[in-house]
Amino acid sequence: MTGNTTTPALEIVGARLELGDGDARVTALDDVSLTVQPGEFVAVVGPSGSGKSSLLAIAGALGRPDSGTVRIHGTDITSLSTGAAARFRLSTIGFVFQSGNLLPALTAADQLRLTARLAGNRDADPAALLDAVGMSHRAGNRPGQLSGGERQRVGIARALVNNPSLLLVDEPTAALDRARSHEVVSLLAERAHASGVAVVMVTHDRDVLDYCDRVLEMTDGRLAELSPVV
Repeated sequence: MTGNTTTPALEIVGARLELGDGDARVTALDDVSLTVQPGEFVAVVGPSGSGKSSLLAIAGALGRPDSGTVRIHGTDITSLSTGAAARFRLSTIGFVFQSGNLLPALTAADQLRLTARLAGNRDADPAALLDAVGMSHRAGNRPGQLSGGERQRVGIARALVNNPSLLLVDEPTAALDRARSHEVVSLLAERAHASGVAVVMVTHDRDVLDYCDRVLEMTDGRLAELSPVV
C-alpha cells in the first residue's frame, strides 16, 4: 500500500547528466523522469555503469543534473546552494549504504545520536528506532561487534533518525547472505509502508524484488518500468 498525496516525495523530470571529458565523456542519465509517492518502495535494477549511482546522487542532492529538475516534497533541490543542499540532505533525506557505513568508534545508539545532533534534532529517539529495527539489545555495541545484517539494521535506523521524507538505499544486500538479504529488504518495505517514508533502492539482487511496490530498470542512462511486482 502506498501513500496518497498530491505532492510526490520525489519527482525527477527530464534529468540529463554527462560525466567525463573529451572522448571519455559518457551520458550517465538520459532524459530520466521518476515519481515516487510517500510510503512507496521502489527498486532500480540494472548492470554496473548503467547510471544507477548517478540517479541516487541527483536524488540525494549529492550532485546536480546538467538539465532537468529534481524536487523532494515540492522543493527544487537543483536550485539550492551547496550549503543549503547539505542542510536539506541532513534533515530530509536518509541514506543507507552497502555495508552500513557506520563510524567504527561509536556504539549503535551513538551513531543515531550523532546524526540527530548534526541536524539539530532534539526530538530524536534513538532507543525507539533501534527497537523498531530489532536492534535495541545491541545499542551499546560498536560496528566491529555486529554482523553484516546487524550493521545494516543500525544503518537503516540511523537513516530514519531525522524523520526523512526520502530514503535512498545503495545495494543493501551486497555483503549479505540470502536470509539476511531478505531480512533487511523486508524491513525497508515495512518501514516505508508503516511510516510513509518513500524508499528508492538500487540493487543487483533480483531475489528481493517481491518486497517492492515497483521495479524499474536502468539501461545506458535510461529508466524504464518493469512489469508490476505480484
